[in-house]
Amino acid sequence: MSLIPDATEQLARARADLRIGLPVALRQSDRLMLVLAVETLSPERLAAVNALGGTPHLAVTARRAETLKARAYDGDLARIVLPPDPSLSWLNAVADPADDLRSPMKGPLIALREGPADLDRLALRILKSARLLPAALTLSVAHLPEGLTVLDATAARDVLDTASPLHPIISARVPLAAAEKSRLHVFRPEDGGEEHYAIEIGRPPRDQPVLARLHSACFTGDLLGSLKCDCGPQLRGALAQMGAEGAGVLLYLNQEGRGIGLANKMRAYSLQDQGFDTVEANHRLGFEDDERDFRIGASLLRNMGFASARLLTNNPAKIAMMERAGVAVTERVPLKVGENPHNAQYLATKAKKSGHLL
Repeated sequence: MSLIPDATEQLARARADLRIGLPVALRQSDRLMLVLAVETLSPERLAAVNALGGTPHLAVTARRAETLKARAYDGDLARIVLPPDPSLSWLNAVADPADDLRSPMKGPLIALREGPADLDRLALRILKSARLLPAALTLSVAHLPEGLTVLDATAARDVLDTASPLHPIISARVPLAAAEKSRLHVFRPEDGGEEHYAIEIGRPPRDQPVLARLHSACFTGDLLGSLKCDCGPQLRGALAQMGAEGAGVLLYLNQEGRGIGLANKMRAYSLQDQGFDTVEANHRLGFEDDERDFRIGASLLRNMGFASARLLTNNPAKIAMMERAGVAVTERVPLKVGENPHNAQYLATKAKKSGHLL
């Protein structure tokens, strides 16, 4: 094996660079594009980009462009022309909707019509995978400063399109209040992403459909007991049902905030305080309704030896994703718990806009 990082490792390095404010470069044939995350951009690095010459622009998703009243000529994204000598505060105001209601007029914003947008599209995908706001300052260049992480665009897309293999690291007995006979399994992906966990209750037979729950991490609901969602009650309710039946697997997936990360989830909560529902808040931030990848859950079940499941869920999308990923869902087991006055609107939005069966 070579000591040189492969495409997956290069992408992991690029995510880390972007999160600390370093630029990365995308290479496709004879094209080179410099990419910086607006969220972590510093005044010094903005000045350094401007000193390179050329014409940088701001790439945002079509969801964010819709809020900004900018034309998304490229379909799923807009490449916004920068004003002369743009300030960091202007870039942040376009990228982050926190002050949209207080200062709704960012433009008028002009979007590029000509030229390829494929590298901008890839830049936004990488920012999302790094749990950063999907807003990228990009600049086509002829030469790169030394020391930057350079990604081959085709290889990076292949990595992003493929679910990262998950490897079992360790499992150990962890007696739970809901079930004393339980084990915690830890799985680590190859792409440097978050680890995922499987809580196995009892010893469910591998040749029968297992009672299973795909539970996305929710720091506020699972740990703090937040009343804004039903995640905590669903977690405890699923474990209690598995404990009562004597067998089951709860897959705890580190996909906080429907896959946008805790910081962006808190941004969405702040927008909800301004009167937007869950889906509207995600769109204003530049994300889709749900950015999670439920193929992870199917991979964990297959890794543990299960080919079919009775799925504890109210979300038909989970069933469809599991079956596309090769795990047969023989039964949907409803899990309706945790409604309270604080989350009634949240649950209504899940039912109306996300198709949950509540």
